[in-house]
Amino acid sequence: MPLKKPIEAPKIPKTRKKTTETLKNAIPSQKEGAIEYICKAYFNYDKVLRKQTCNISIETVKEFTVLNYILSTDVKKTKNVIDISILGLNTTQSYLTLVQPAKAELFFEDIFGKHTINVIKQDGSINSAIFDFNIYKKEIKLVEQFLPQKKNNKKFCEFSVSELDFTFSE
Repeated sequence: MPLKKPIEAPKIPKTRKKTTETLKNAIPSQKEGAIEYICKAYFNYDKVLRKQTCNISIETVKEFTVLNYILSTDVKKTKNVIDISILGLNTTQSYLTLVQPAKAELFFEDIFGKHTINVIKQDGSINSAIFDFNIYKKEIKLVEQFLPQKKNNKKFCEFSVSELDFTFSE
């Protein structure tokens, strides 16, 4: 018996893109927290563009062996707050695979003074740190790491200042 011809095409549901605000308002599930990400801040001078930037690097603790991955992020910057939403992993097109963590590099030119950096996961967990950026003294200080007051919030990100990666114009 032959199949009937469909009258109309089936409707495919649209995927919803989660914004930073919806991720902030989500309530994470109760799980044991383990450190999954490392967030590093450092100054970097780009010789090609001739610009001094402040880089914020987020990388996974786990290292990947089969494919090279990068972290997909969404960044929202307000006056003294930087919200970084971790959206997931993407593969890079490379013939050579290396044992390395997934990483995201974020570049900011206009950071000076104390800024709060919020790292937000897909389940709604938020980890925060306050950094003091001073380009004139060529230093970044990690003032405080904390968990914002939120139900079921857990620690998943470690913050640090990577002085080994500092580069400045000559």
